[in-house]
Amino acid sequence: MPGKRATRLTPDQRREQLIGIGLEMLADRSLDELSTDEVARRAGISRGLLFHYFDSKRDFYRAVVRAACDRFTAATEPDGALEPVAWMRAFIAGFVTYVLEHRQVYLALVRGAAGSHPAVTDIVGETRETLARRLRDGQRRLGVPDVPRQELALRAWMAFAEEAVTAWPVDDAGDGAAGARDELCAFIEASFVGLLGLLDRPGTLAAR
Repeated sequence: MPGKRATRLTPDQRREQLIGIGLEMLADRSLDELSTDEVARRAGISRGLLFHYFDSKRDFYRAVVRAACDRFTAATEPDGALEPVAWMRAFIAGFVTYVLEHRQVYLALVRGAAGSHPAVTDIVGETRETLARRLRDGQRRLGVPDVPRQELALRAWMAFAEEAVTAWPVDDAGDGAAGARDELCAFIEASFVGLLGLLDRPGTLAAR
């Protein structure tokens, strides 16, 4: 598809446009395959002009990853006025819905960005820490006290939830998609409830 003719935009608008194109392209490729030449072509500008708005390809990648992570954290932030159970369910629903609707972008970030581009590992790490803080907040809202190995357990649960959402079979449209999404939310919620039940009751198979 030929590039569009460049339209006159303010610097902030042009920068936002270029980041938006980068996000669109992540829907069908890894960050490592994100071409600044193609981004510039789609925007209808020269590659040289793209680097008027970004210091380097690394700077552009960081801007795209930052935008994607900001959208993700915003989508998973529940209303602070909700009751504890509703708050936790809103967090889980936001997480599930975002990943299902932006699966390839999410995979490009959490599975590809950190390994392919060490320059963005801090951004991905900050995002994971934001989710971890929300999990700790949810745990405390539900009245579960802090316990030893809590941090390890919560991070392990995050990895479990991520794998469940990215691998769960969901139809693209119709009532089947909504039903599968609800089933997935319930599955992840049940796993979190199970984790909370085990945090203060460590045991072994031999003790059962």
